[in-house]
Amino acid sequence: MKYILLVLFFTLTLFGNTMHFSVSEVDEENQTIQIESPQKLDVGVSGFVVHHITPQHASVLKNVAVIGYDEVTHSALLKMSPFTILRNNALPSGKWKVQKGDTVELAFAYDRALLIAPSEEIYHNISKAVSIEWVHPDLFATILSFKGHPTPLKSDFEAMSIATNTGLLYIFLNKKLYTLDMQTFKILAINDAPFEQTKTKLPFYSRISKIEAAWFGEGSDEMQSYEPHYYELMVEHNKKNKALYEIIKEHNYTDLLTQFTLGNEK
Repeated sequence: MKYILLVLFFTLTLFGNTMHFSVSEVDEENQTIQIESPQKLDVGVSGFVVHHITPQHASVLKNVAVIGYDEVTHSALLKMSPFTILRNNALPSGKWKVQKGDTVELAFAYDRALLIAPSEEIYHNISKAVSIEWVHPDLFATILSFKGHPTPLKSDFEAMSIATNTGLLYIFLNKKLYTLDMQTFKILAINDAPFEQTKTKLPFYSRISKIEAAWFGEGSDEMQSYEPHYYELMVEHNKKNKALYEIIKEHNYTDLLTQFTLGNEK
């Protein structure tokens, strides 16, 4: 047990501090930017671009997510997308464009995390083992009930991230703990967490007894099983992840294997 706790603690301490970089190149046609980073940046880490109007005033221009890192040039390529978190149609918006010298902030809110676990015991074992600010799954269950989604969708996790200012998602599946960026749903790390699972609460452990369902639409059906749903969600957004492919293969989810885009790799 001590070994497990140390591994999990070390993994989670890798995340937590917002990283600041300067934009070194902008490609408006492909909506990408480049930054220089001496440390390797994982694909899927999200953040935003800040434009400084004056030393005292700044504006967030775009959401960004890391889509590649070159270890030779120590540069990362980031994909831009509209920044809509603080949208207010009653207020005017600036027309500034991302330019060289603007600031990129990555891993924002990585000091707060949501843990998806199948039982209270596993939830408490993991949440007590690490030093991070956990956002209770009751809040997520409340959001799901408001939306009528007893089966969580990626968009529900995004809504949770925005509503609670939470950057990381942890999912326990078959004695492994997956670390994901809650906005991009990209896997940042996979670690062993060999806790025995004796009970399963759907769609995840929370103190909310029932999540209300909408009349129709995606996510409105009651979730039938724990592992297949979360594996499917992760595969959908991590189709090039070789480690996830091997895990899916090991657990014989053959229908999910065809969704990967690993070429001829087996």
